[in-house]
Amino acid sequence: MPTNMSLFSVNAVLILSTDDRSRILTKYYSAPHAPTGSMNHPGANPYPTVKEQKAFEKGLLEKTNKQTSDVILYDGRVVVFKMEGDVMLYVVGGGDENEIMLFGVVLALRDTLAILLKNSTDKRTLIENYDLVSLAVDEIIDDGIILETDPVVISSRVSKPPTQDITSVKNIDLSEQGLMNAWEFGKLKLAERMRQL
Repeated sequence: MPTNMSLFSVNAVLILSTDDRSRILTKYYSAPHAPTGSMNHPGANPYPTVKEQKAFEKGLLEKTNKQTSDVILYDGRVVVFKMEGDVMLYVVGGGDENEIMLFGVVLALRDTLAILLKNSTDKRTLIENYDLVSLAVDEIIDDGIILETDPVVISSRVSKPPTQDITSVKNIDLSEQGLMNAWEFGKLKLAERMRQL
């Protein structure tokens, strides 16, 4: 019997607050190349509306709040999760998805956020650094396809450039006179090169 081979493996990435049950970051994915005429294919998004998504997230938080394991089967989906401070990190895959691979994704997300946010993974820090969090998720997963799981590589692609490397920029004179001096210097050097040829 032929199996459906696809790189699509993640249905959703959720970062939810455990305190007030609010959404911090939620991304739901649908398979980019769905079979025509089928709504129940493995990559179909089972929660197309925000109302259905919030109901799924509420039930998921209630189910995982007191769990000691990191992997559950909820609503016919494999869900792997980690609790960090006052937030829960979830990766949701299809019912027949490899839970070890999904667990690798949630660990990559947790470790990347720890690197980027300097081990301060809580609701307030995530909201203040939402741009980095969103970029990190996009570097790990693209349209439900796992791209990278090495936290060091992901954080190097996402992180802001260090400020100590910009010390040489402070010595540049960007006033009108400074720009005129740079123009004259460039003109002089170009004329010298033209004479040498």
